[in-house]
Amino acid sequence: QREFTQKKTFTSWINSILAKHTPPYVVSDLYTDIQQGHLLLDLLEVLSGQHLPREKGFNTFQCRSNIENALTFLKSRSLKLINIHVADIIEGKPSIVLGLIWTIIFHFHIEELARTLACTYNQPSPACSSASDSSPKASRSAKKSAKIKERWKMSATKALLLWAKEQCSLHGSVSVTDFKSSWRSGLAFLAIIQTLRPGLVDLEKAKARSNKENLKEAFRIAELELNIPRLLEPEDVDVVNPDEKSIMTYVAQFLQYSKNLPESEEDMQEKVREAMGWLAAQEKKLAKLLVETENETYYQKYTEMMSFMETFNQEKIPFLPLLSSKRGEAELSEGQQQMRKEWDKVISQINEWKVKLDQMLPSPLDSTEAWLQEVEHLQAEDLPDLQDPFKAMSAFREIIVIFKGLMDCFDSHLDTLQSFKNEDEKNMPLILPEKLEEMKRRLCTNIRSTNPSTFLEYHYGLCSAIANEVKLKLNIWDVKYGAKESVESLLENW
Repeated sequence: QREFTQKKTFTSWINSILAKHTPPYVVSDLYTDIQQGHLLLDLLEVLSGQHLPREKGFNTFQCRSNIENALTFLKSRSLKLINIHVADIIEGKPSIVLGLIWTIIFHFHIEELARTLACTYNQPSPACSSASDSSPKASRSAKKSAKIKERWKMSATKALLLWAKEQCSLHGSVSVTDFKSSWRSGLAFLAIIQTLRPGLVDLEKAKARSNKENLKEAFRIAELELNIPRLLEPEDVDVVNPDEKSIMTYVAQFLQYSKNLPESEEDMQEKVREAMGWLAAQEKKLAKLLVETENETYYQKYTEMMSFMETFNQEKIPFLPLLSSKRGEAELSEGQQQMRKEWDKVISQINEWKVKLDQMLPSPLDSTEAWLQEVEHLQAEDLPDLQDPFKAMSAFREIIVIFKGLMDCFDSHLDTLQSFKNEDEKNMPLILPEKLEEMKRRLCTNIRSTNPSTFLEYHYGLCSAIANEVKLKLNIWDVKYGAKESVESLLENW
């Protein structure tokens, strides 16, 4: 029963995410559809906003390669994939597939939401306190901030449960203590709906109804009024021991809805001030770090950068909804426009720092890094437009020559990485082992595995351009041209 419920809930959740994919994708059987790897890559691309390498075909090798790419990406996000192997996914083993999907849901959906709870409640992030002043008002704010930070410093599960408790506590006798039996009566779902959208629910009437009636009503209102996908059915929850993971997945959608509710102008201005304070602190920290490490070795500089980026990436999470707003410049307030400029400025400074560090790599790694970046840049470029076949043919021929020239150097750069002795005359490491491994991964996993498909893509584009040009000529020539000599001249010219 638990496995059946999870399969149904997780499939519905995946479909709600892949509805945003271009083109949309619908999972009919999770255990079968996941075996080709495309489903996993599509899901991770939508959730992460990143483009992931993939094989376009469906034979065994290509399916295996796609699943490996998906698992490699998850491991790069520091996710622990215990007992999850490619072969088990290709076989569609239920326990392994469900375990993998739950890991994805928990990391990309529940943890991400839980991390932003402090921001949702309009509380300063840990980084903001350093930018505050020493006035009595600021002191009180700092104390309140410290209290809130401590309160949310817990696991994502506990944070989500605390949020649900707070929504239900506004309605008297509705108690939530777990993600199991507390939800069986349906009252907890209805209480959350009433908090988020007052007037949609009559809780007094609900207390006199059966569990199934309340659950049916809650799921109906959530779907119709809050646009929350119906991941569960009453019979999934009205059981002795409901599935915890399925309920958590569904409840997290209400938290997502609450985050998207329009905020008051005052709340928005406060959040912008907090973000500006944090960005100013990061800029100072980065400038100080560049001065302090100026005379350090490459190894020490890179270590400091890794440390800075780890903290930066963790601290920016509460501000991401604000910083990554899709609204156009005209829709932003003056404060938001300034905040966006400051954000772009900090990111630009970080990227400049990374570029300088790559240029400072000890020889011959500096050449290999430059080569890697050139290949990656070429692979990331959009393919030439086939609207003008003649121009496209020329562009594709040029790309193929450039790409072939770059790939002719593949073996020498691979040899450089494999033979590089990572120690100086004092037997100290020249670069962090993580950087060396990252370069090997980019060369062997990303470039070598996609090399054949990239070549095919370029040649396919060239052939398509030639075919289009031929069609255009044939269409033009579909009339009588008179004398034999004029036709021969036309053919020769073409």
